Amino acid sequence: MAWQLLAGVLLLQLAASAAGQQQCLSATFQNGQTFLKCNPLPVLGASLHWTHHAENGTADVAFRAPQQSSGWVAWGINTRGTTMPGSSVFIASQDGSGAVSVLMTVLENTSPSLTNGSLSFDVLSPPTADYTNGVYTIFATIALPNNSTTQNTVWQAGPGSTGNVGQHATSGPNVQSMLRLDFSSGQSTGTASNSRLHRRNIHGILNAVSWGILIPMGAMIARYLRVFEAADPAWFYLHITCQLSGYILGVAGWALGLKLGSESKGITYSAHRNIGIAIFCLATLQVFALLLRPDKKNKYRFYWNIYHHSVGYSAIVLAAVNIFKGLDILKPASGWKRSYIAILATLAGVALLLEAITWVIVLRRKKSDKSSSPYGATNGNGRA
Repeated sequence: MAWQLLAGVLLLQLAASAAGQQQCLSATFQNGQTFLKCNPLPVLGASLHWTHHAENGTADVAFRAPQQSSGWVAWGINTRGTTMPGSSVFIASQDGSGAVSVLMTVLENTSPSLTNGSLSFDVLSPPTADYTNGVYTIFATIALPNNSTTQNTVWQAGPGSTGNVGQHATSGPNVQSMLRLDFSSGQSTGTASNSRLHRRNIHGILNAVSWGILIPMGAMIARYLRVFEAADPAWFYLHITCQLSGYILGVAGWALGLKLGSESKGITYSAHRNIGIAIFCLATLQVFALLLRPDKKNKYRFYWNIYHHSVGYSAIVLAAVNIFKGLDILKPASGWKRSYIAILATLAGVALLLEAITWVIVLRRKKSDKSSSPYGATNGNGRA
């Protein structure tokens, strides 16, 4: 069972990587432009699309990044090193009327003046930008510095507007947005390495599948299938299978998250980490609850049920909250968040339908038992 679960997670990871590349390749642009290569960038949900012209050392570039309409995004090249200071960048933002413009500037230091001017490389035509469906796209045709195909690229996103570009975050993805890219081959290396990015994605997938899908499904099985007499005792074993599988995957994802956190000196997502620890503690209490489960006729079974249900539902709610926090940290393509919302909506819809059906069954059973009993007692299956 364990290796099958691990294989499933790895397949999900491969699917996620392939989906990101496919989304990158299938992107369309309002002006009808097409690009021969693209690279889903490791952080901030951004992607870079380009066509390299080897004959004259130029490249047509389109940089895409999700952002609020009041915010800004930037992309550029640093000819001096791998850090943000010293970079020549294009910054796209909107004014009060919603018009999108592009500022070209050299970032002299960590508090740049953002004066519009020439860059450290040639820009062959005025850059343009658009904002559609919550995504900025910057278009530019540039001469690759020193006629070299390998460049230190940088990108960024933050709050503000034209003439008032606000300070971006100084931790997490915003300090990992640098990549060394070969415009000819498409190969890249950077501060947000593929290995670390893959482990972050595995961490996210493990937790989403375990706490976000398997555990809620196990809870639904216990609440609704037990009402059907034909499902007894199969519902119990299905419930235990879902919960234990979810717990094993969840603990693996939680441990990987702690490892990633220990490797990220100076970068702490306190709320995400603390909620994750709380979920692990609640889930572990549920495992112990199974070992301490009293018999149905035991006088303490009523109190055990209250404990078991309250701890379980608390873990499920916290898990959903923390998955969204994790998505905000990873900033994957928007389709991933929409997919998880669709999964939650589906689970909620099925739960509402089964709630109505099972209450009808329970009420009819109680009415039947009451009418057949000379003392008016009930002995049907209820909501234990």
